[in-house]
Amino acid sequence: MVTITVSGTPGSGKSTVAKILEKKLGLKYIYSGMIFRDMAKKHKMSLGEFGRYCEKHKEVDQELDDYQVKILQKGDVILEGRLAGWLAYKNKIPAFKISLDTDLDTRVQRIMKREKGDIKQRKKEIITREKSESTRYKNYYGINLKDTSIYDIVIDTGDKKPKEIVDIILNKIRQ
Repeated sequence: MVTITVSGTPGSGKSTVAKILEKKLGLKYIYSGMIFRDMAKKHKMSLGEFGRYCEKHKEVDQELDDYQVKILQKGDVILEGRLAGWLAYKNKIPAFKISLDTDLDTRVQRIMKREKGDIKQRKKEIITREKSESTRYKNYYGINLKDTSIYDIVIDTGDKKPKEIVDIILNKIRQ
């Protein structure tokens, strides 16, 4: 049974890398961010508004996190999510945990390419989102998102193409 988590900052390349891994490994890929986005839509809120709402309503995050833990326990999956690696770690679920990151400007450019919009606004949204997530996860679970010590591999994706990143991951998995 193979279980892989792909975590990291917004715009770091998590989805792209996870989708390539899905094709190469033949594992099911689940993106927890889409579940969160769907929840925001149901509440008729933007991602930023919903993040602030979640700061005062722990049950929303708890529902999403419980769902992710169930997915991880079943195994044979690639789970992409900000907390996916931490959820596997905290729940003692065997998984190969990946963390991706790069500098803010690179991440903003990637998000702009995908979602368009105003660059200053996108940058502000990312910073707001990261602060909200950091606060929530610290308060709810005692998790410091900057602590990457739990991951099997940490990659700065700024100067690498997605295929290079996947090759680095696959080589590490095979070790």
